[in-house]
Amino acid sequence: MPVANSFAQYDVDLQAMIAEVETFQMIAPPVAAMGRRSFIKLAGYAGGGLVLAFNLDLRAARAEGLPAVTKSHAGESHPAETTTLNSFVRIAPDNTVTLYSKGPEIGQGIKTAFGLIIAEELDADWKTVKVDQAPINPKVYGYQGAGGSTSIPRGWDQLRQAGATARAMLIAAAAAQWKVPASECTAAASVVSHTPSGRKLTYGALAKAAAAQPVPDVAKVPLKARADYKLLGKRYTGVDNAKVVTGKPLFGIDVQMPGMLYANYVKCPAVGGKVKSANLDEIKKMPGVVDAFVLDGTGNPLEVMPGVAIIAKSTWEAFKAKAALKVDWDESAASKDSLTQAAAKAKEIATKMPAPANTVGDVDAAFASAGKVVEASYDYAMVSHQHLEPQNSTAWWHDGTMEIWTPSQQADRGLAMVIAMLKLPEDKVVVHQTRAGGGFGRRLMNDYMCEAAAIALKVNAPVKLQWKREDDFSHDFFRAGGYHFLKGAVDKAGKLTAIQNHLVTFSVDGSRPVSGGGRSNNSFPTDMAPNVRYAVSLMPLQIPCGPWRAPTDNVQMFVAGSFLHEMSIAANCDHVEFLLDWFARPLAAAAVAAQGPPPDLSRTYNPTRAAGVLKLAAEKSGWGKKLPPGRGLGIAFGFSYGGHVAEAVELSVDAKKRVTVHKITVVADIGPIINLSGAENQVQGGAIDGLSTAMGLEIGVEQGRIQQANFGDYPILRMRSAPPVEAHFIQSDFRPAGLGEPCVPPLAAALGNAIFAATGERVRTMPFKRAGYSI
Repeated sequence: MPVANSFAQYDVDLQAMIAEVETFQMIAPPVAAMGRRSFIKLAGYAGGGLVLAFNLDLRAARAEGLPAVTKSHAGESHPAETTTLNSFVRIAPDNTVTLYSKGPEIGQGIKTAFGLIIAEELDADWKTVKVDQAPINPKVYGYQGAGGSTSIPRGWDQLRQAGATARAMLIAAAAAQWKVPASECTAAASVVSHTPSGRKLTYGALAKAAAAQPVPDVAKVPLKARADYKLLGKRYTGVDNAKVVTGKPLFGIDVQMPGMLYANYVKCPAVGGKVKSANLDEIKKMPGVVDAFVLDGTGNPLEVMPGVAIIAKSTWEAFKAKAALKVDWDESAASKDSLTQAAAKAKEIATKMPAPANTVGDVDAAFASAGKVVEASYDYAMVSHQHLEPQNSTAWWHDGTMEIWTPSQQADRGLAMVIAMLKLPEDKVVVHQTRAGGGFGRRLMNDYMCEAAAIALKVNAPVKLQWKREDDFSHDFFRAGGYHFLKGAVDKAGKLTAIQNHLVTFSVDGSRPVSGGGRSNNSFPTDMAPNVRYAVSLMPLQIPCGPWRAPTDNVQMFVAGSFLHEMSIAANCDHVEFLLDWFARPLAAAAVAAQGPPPDLSRTYNPTRAAGVLKLAAEKSGWGKKLPPGRGLGIAFGFSYGGHVAEAVELSVDAKKRVTVHKITVVADIGPIINLSGAENQVQGGAIDGLSTAMGLEIGVEQGRIQQANFGDYPILRMRSAPPVEAHFIQSDFRPAGLGEPCVPPLAAALGNAIFAATGERVRTMPFKRAGYSI
């Protein structure tokens, strides 16, 4: 059955959004320059100090007095009306330095990393630095999301310039007070010193005078070389760690307000269904229930699908009413998807190779003259995000304004969506960013935020929309499953000469793969071999799909990394040597030549960096060492989201196919490390997430309904099975890449290659439990 245009539009919008994130396009419109009078009026004053504001697009900067301070629900301080400013640096007379993180903290450590980048160039004393969450205002800040491991690459220059420019103004203020050349002054640990005379002044003492200094051209303010870093590259605890472990209210789920009510929103278990009728009168009579009503929604899964809203005095009472709710659903346009049927259909389609989407060289001739030809089919399951904090948002419709508190990964985009959906003026929607209890790509979508806003319009009080875990399972934007039918050739010298890949995947509208379902050029590059043929076949799917940690690469590097290992075995070649030879293929080398030396602005694959991480991973893991029977060592490489990563897995397998992972070794080249502790955490988390997903996670769909409801059906890796993860970094002068994604994709291939080394059995399906393996 064809999907309604309003529904199918979700995939168009979602893929456009992901393209913007991954290619660093600006989501916010250009920012108009503020006049001086307007700036002073909006900033306000509350004592001496320095606030430095940057316009993202124009790179203009201004300095004014210290804004007044207000408190958020989480107790963090913010300058009054800072939604109108793009403030990164605030210095108080007591020498306290407050830095502002414009991006959302979703557990990836960006709030600490952003603060460290500014503090490094500011030469601030980290012991007296405080990092607060900046207000959401895309007209001032530009992009304020977190996705595609782009937060640090996007902010790298801007944040360094913010710190360096503030430092230059503080030095200029000191030089003017001492009547000496600025070149004779230095800054360190929030103090400016005059070297010849030994005089010193704290930043706090200079702040008011610095605010009166002209702002230098940020393009001409020198930035530090990596060798001069005093803060970056060392280990720091997260700025909010103490608050997190002591249960302070930081997350969206923690929001509390006077008179607040609680809501749950019930949608059709088969996406696309509409409400025909419901026992609303019965529900309204239940204890604590304030109201219950139907929303028709917009028909777009990214916004509000049709459903029933239950409003109560507590979360528990809302959930109790949800359990008693009886809805008669109109499922005439709802999903009828069956992944069991899709798997059977994929095998049928595999025999009918469509017209290739990409062809290089003469593939048929290469197969005909090959020394060996290998054919294999691989598949991988649909999976869910399932971060710890279920979806939620708090919305309050008051005084003609919609005010929202949300743990979104893209609250700025959510702001624009709510404005458009409710048809409100831009200044009548205010969004507050809370900390998020995980995201992994799920919170790039803002359906829960739109639902909260739509519900709040009908409630005369602040209302917190709280999903249950079962809602998170039923209404996710899933990682798409897929099927690869592969054929590869090596010549008599053991060189890879040809690759053919027929990908069978899913589509909403029949014209292109769903989000995360297309061919990854990182995993299957156009120049993967001298002769290449790629083709894609599409099967219909109405279940919404979306970005899941390292979209596309997270599954296709399992396929590519495993099949390359099959080819190296066919070539009778050591796998590390085989990969090193493969890295240096001609097109890859040409791409590097076009990049230029570091610091390069691109996030392009570099064979030299690839070889560096692979060699070090082989060394650190003991590649080539003799292992006892039943024990194996596997290795794989991945280039994903700007990061070059090699991973080695050492494991043993018993007679019942029970896997014990003894160690995972990870080597990453992502340029300079900002916070070593945070980077290690990301490596460890990425590897464990990859292991958990590869071994046991799978979503089933029948009759358009998700078959898993909670963690009892979805066995996330337990702590007792988590192996030690050893992290190593190759630091360079290339621009830093993010680290949220790159460590996930290579793990599954390394795991499968290790199982082959231990048992001689090739695992070509994911999760591996399908092949009988457990952990």
